[in-house]
Amino acid sequence: MPSTTRQRNRGPAAAAGNRAALVTAGRRLFAEQGYAVPLSAVAREAGVGQGVLYRHFPTRTDLALAVFTDNIDEIEELEARQTGPDAFLVLWRRVVEHLIDSTAFVDALVHAGDRPEWAGAQRLEGVLSRPMSRARDAGLVDERLTPDDVLLVLRLIYGVLVTSPDRATARGEIDRAVELIDPRLAAALSDD
Repeated sequence: MPSTTRQRNRGPAAAAGNRAALVTAGRRLFAEQGYAVPLSAVAREAGVGQGVLYRHFPTRTDLALAVFTDNIDEIEELEARQTGPDAFLVLWRRVVEHLIDSTAFVDALVHAGDRPEWAGAQRLEGVLSRPMSRARDAGLVDERLTPDDVLLVLRLIYGVLVTSPDRATARGEIDRAVELIDPRLAAALSDD
């Protein structure tokens, strides 16, 4: 009789690891397949059952928001390490990279419109405010630029992403659109 290897259910002891695995899997699969990726694929990728997925993330939006929240946590950590006048441009580039990697996060924001308890957009605005002020003072960005403007530009980038025929075309169109708004923001996206 062949022996089968069954993974033992570790119960509550595995909760944090399961959640982290689901967020990692969600991040990768949202980036590859978009917001409509089957949740069963996310659970499979994370190595957990669908029941575990739904226990942590009752809806697709909950999972996408968890990924987006992790992105904002990363941006906050990056902001804490950036003290110069160009800190905003470093953060700007990373935020746009997150958006290009996966439009699922904006899709999640659109679907979270009726969820005032999630304040990710406000957190992002808050994280960008201080470094943006330093960048304005140093003449690195338009003196009229506000955090609301940045969120508007991110929405524009999202529109380009979802209407472009492919990623390479989208990247060129994003660069051109941002150049029209502020060449300094566009230059920050193309710096290597």
